[in-house]
Amino acid sequence: MKLEPDTFPHSPLLAFDTLWLQVAGTLCNLKCAHCFISCSPTNHAHEMMSLGEVTSILREAEALGVKEYYVTGGEPFLNREILAILDATLQQGPATVLTNGVLIHREMAAALKRLSERSSYSLDVRVSLEGWDAATNDRVRGEGTFARIVDGIHNLNSEGLNPVVTVSEACDGAGSSAARRALLSFLRSLGLPKPRLKVMPLLRIGAEADRSRSYGRGESLAGLTLATRDIERLQCSSCRAATARGVYVCPILLDYEEARMSPSLAGSLRPFELRYAACHTCHFEGLTCRT
Repeated sequence: MKLEPDTFPHSPLLAFDTLWLQVAGTLCNLKCAHCFISCSPTNHAHEMMSLGEVTSILREAEALGVKEYYVTGGEPFLNREILAILDATLQQGPATVLTNGVLIHREMAAALKRLSERSSYSLDVRVSLEGWDAATNDRVRGEGTFARIVDGIHNLNSEGLNPVVTVSEACDGAGSSAARRALLSFLRSLGLPKPRLKVMPLLRIGAEADRSRSYGRGESLAGLTLATRDIERLQCSSCRAATARGVYVCPILLDYEEARMSPSLAGSLRPFELRYAACHTCHFEGLTCRT
């Protein structure tokens, strides 16, 4: 049975497995043309989280049975407490840090390796790139960023850390088999023997809405009834995102005040109405920011 045309489905929290930590808020050293929350050096919509704020939310997460953690921003390595934050997170479970790679100098790569070696849990580093050459990448991420990102990947690899490289569909044709082969070949040329590549669909909000287009009127979940198997694919059925401003339903909807669910994790454990255009991408394109 379909819902009424002006009614939206809800996503219950089926299992609170994953916590996102928005440790850099919306502050970033780059201003990428496709960023869905328009992160930049001047975007203070969400400020950085302190180590104290993170450890407090980690204690609550542990009590609620969270199993894995994603550390993001903005650019997490702008946060001066990032190594201590990662150390605290790794004491509770596997952690993935999402970065543009520009700030992964040799000393930082070595420090990440040390964190990884002394933790009982895995540390993954995900580096965002928009192509196999400067011309492809730099028109999205900014002039000169390709070489700096590649340096970051080299530094991680030299320490024995094999990063997940994330490419979005802002990289022309990224979803095609030919582009995937080209990207994998490029990553192997950097010395990654077993490259780990993830291609992400575009979220047409924030800066991306200006770069290409925003969502159309028909791109909505209005009137749809979602089966349990469909709900299980949605991030919001198993995650929440902690920021300096409170807990949001997911890391995608940080620009929407209605997506802020509670000051605490415990207050956010309720169903969420999927009335946002980005929910269309999550459902129909199987979007997940998780590895």
